[in-house]
Amino acid sequence: MAPKSDRPNYFRDHLAKTGDRALLKMDHYLDVYHDLLRDWQGSDISFLEIGVYKGGSLDLWQGFFGPKAKLVFADIDPECRAMERPGLTIEIGDQSDGAFLDGLAARHGPFDLIIDDGGHKMNQQTTSLRHLWPHLNDGGLYVVEDTHTSYWPGFGGGLRKPDSMVEVAKQLVDQMHSWYSDEPHFKFYSAAQQIGSIRFHDSMIILEKRLHGKPRSLTARNGAVSYSTVQVDSRNRKSVF
Repeated sequence: MAPKSDRPNYFRDHLAKTGDRALLKMDHYLDVYHDLLRDWQGSDISFLEIGVYKGGSLDLWQGFFGPKAKLVFADIDPECRAMERPGLTIEIGDQSDGAFLDGLAARHGPFDLIIDDGGHKMNQQTTSLRHLWPHLNDGGLYVVEDTHTSYWPGFGGGLRKPDSMVEVAKQLVDQMHSWYSDEPHFKFYSAAQQIGSIRFHDSMIILEKRLHGKPRSLTARNGAVSYSTVQVDSRNRKSVF
């Protein structure tokens, strides 16, 4: 296997191979996906993307993952069903409808990779995350594209609006660290046991699901390693040591 730095960027190479079904992505997404997913190419993952639009992403992802993958797409437009073909399934429904999402996940989940490239409105993005996150496998990734709409009032967003997708993700950063809270009003959240990382890119948020117990620190000396949960268990400390 070639070093990562020497591997071609499938996503950029794909642009020259596109057909009459338009592919619409922010340009820098192609590099983010290359860095994020290059080790997943050709794998037998279970994949869901919300948003079909003109259908260009069907070719993109089917070409990237290949015949071993289980590919599911969802869109609100019934005409998208006509683009269904061997190797991929298209479900029709509203991503702001929790019942639709629950049914989709029951039929096709759990998933290793979920991409929300749907309507980009706040209630759509946050409802989808809330209903689909439980159906993401341990080690899986949940990607929300076009999160710049969190700053567009016409999409239900606005700077620091509490229920925007960006602000919800910021709250998850706090919840991920709720193991360590010294403040009585900051309760423990289950997100602390489920989120491995949250990455913010321009217009894109990536959440990694990583189920884990209480974090621990380690000390290594003379080849011997010992572990401690003191960073989590202690309160009102003045030093990390």
